[in-house]
Amino acid sequence: MPANLKYKRASLTAVSKSARHMPSQAIPTLITERLTLRAPVAGDFPAYARLLASPRAKGIGGPYAQRAAWGKFCHGVACWDLFGHGALMMDLLATSECVGLVDISHGPLFPEKELGWLVYEGHEGQGYATEAAEALRDWAACELGLFGLVSYVDPENRRSIAVAERLGARLDPGAPKQDPGDLIYRHRAQPKPQ
Repeated sequence: MPANLKYKRASLTAVSKSARHMPSQAIPTLITERLTLRAPVAGDFPAYARLLASPRAKGIGGPYAQRAAWGKFCHGVACWDLFGHGALMMDLLATSECVGLVDISHGPLFPEKELGWLVYEGHEGQGYATEAAEALRDWAACELGLFGLVSYVDPENRRSIAVAERLGARLDPGAPKQDPGDLIYRHRAQPKPQ
């Protein structure tokens, strides 16, 4: 084994001394008035893939084939290890039914850390995206010191514009864009006392 590598027994991690190490963080479970926001599991993928294959995915660059949807799903999971934040599934507290996803994305495709949300068909218009995004935004401010997240919104996506505005986000025309046609909404976290 090369001298510059360390290997931990049964851990799958080899760390170069020159590599910048970011410790893994446990994925939180957040509870809101009506939702449990929890870590994604493989069983969540079929519903996610159906949404990304539908015309509703147009505003996020879709529709997507299954392979691309899997890559996006895994991106939300991997962000936890890479950045300390990522995707959380939205489950109804009353029934445990999964109704969508909220996330903070980052990486080379995102000029800034993005607060995003997807709500599955039949669950739109009930305030779940707003409730989940507010909880994740405020958690990220309190736990990670992340303020000023952005949401990249397709100008035709009236529902996401309304969510961003309900969250108190404001248009930031000077922000770097992921896509030239996007509207950029800048959030200001308002953490509630614990």
